[in-house]
Amino acid sequence: MSGDTAADRRCVAVRSAIGEDLPGIQALLQRSGLPIAGVEEWLPHFLLAEHEGRMVAVAGLELHGASALLRSVAVEPDWRGSGLARQLIDRQLSEAHERHIKDVYLLTTTAEHYFPRLGFACIGRSDVPAQVHESVEFREACPASAVVMRKTLAER
Repeated sequence: MSGDTAADRRCVAVRSAIGEDLPGIQALLQRSGLPIAGVEEWLPHFLLAEHEGRMVAVAGLELHGASALLRSVAVEPDWRGSGLARQLIDRQLSEAHERHIKDVYLLTTTAEHYFPRLGFACIGRSDVPAQVHESVEFREACPASAVVMRKTLAER
């Protein structure tokens, strides 16, 4: 981000995704090496961060009964380290909590060292509820070698 100041980095708008955002979200995910399968279906549960009209980060949430799947967390390279991923993840976890979700799961091939800071722990695929296991992300999009993680949300 040549020429940007620290103040510029704070001027980010976070909002829910809408239909017109789909191509941009898919492009960001593809540039980040993440799958796009199932994104359109869950688009209303995606959050994105924008700076001066440019999408710079995204995070999705799939709802599966009492569980949820955090997916598609991606940040443009020039915005990595800015805290945007954490901000979007925190908002998605708050949303899950508001919806009385008990456990949030995720699959990762590159960020297994990042998510423990946010309370996620590694688990086996066999520990994932059937509803989450049936998601496109589990069935098709992520390789079997992906690390599975879970965070149990506090009761209200």
